[in-house]
Amino acid sequence: MGECYLNTREFARVLGVSRVTVIKWIKKGRIVAYSVHGKWRIPYSEVERLLKGVQRVRRVAVYARVSSNTQKSDLERQVESLKLWVYKNLPGTEYVVVTDIASGLNEDRRGLRKLIEMAKRKEIQAVVVVYRDRLTRFGFEYLKTLFNTLGVDVYVASWEEPKDYIQELVEDFVEIVTSLASRIYGKRSKRYKEVVKCIGEAVKDSN
Repeated sequence: MGECYLNTREFARVLGVSRVTVIKWIKKGRIVAYSVHGKWRIPYSEVERLLKGVQRVRRVAVYARVSSNTQKSDLERQVESLKLWVYKNLPGTEYVVVTDIASGLNEDRRGLRKLIEMAKRKEIQAVVVVYRDRLTRFGFEYLKTLFNTLGVDVYVASWEEPKDYIQELVEDFVEIVTSLASRIYGKRSKRYKEVVKCIGEAVKDSN
């Protein structure tokens, strides 16, 4: 199987850094990259090389999340994928599995709280997720900064969105709209019920 190549944005996501940082690394010669039609392409082996050089990582938390109980099989796939990623990229590193069955909009997830507590207690040196949105739907960079401040790196194992990504976006959209309607009109109001009905019909028509 041939070498897999990433663009600068994908490379940045995998390592949990900014695209600007990746460009700086390329210009300083820290990573190998090739210019193809004016765009940088970086071999995935560079990801493995950089991660193997992170000697301080002794224990990582692999974090998987799905929105509902009907997606438990996907939750299991995420966990197995993350275990393989740790084995391949951080050989010999101990890992702990943390999961959540909750919306990515929910900031009070039990698993997420556990990650933060472990980071505070210096029990882990890194958090690994399959996709950025598994950690949080919005505010990924803020949450990553929090972990970095606590001495914990955040790695994203894949840059490809899950197959059911759109469905989860729709569910989160409905949750946001109904929550705002509730705060504006009140759940018992006629206006709130009209908004909820309208959103339900719109989602139904899009399927």
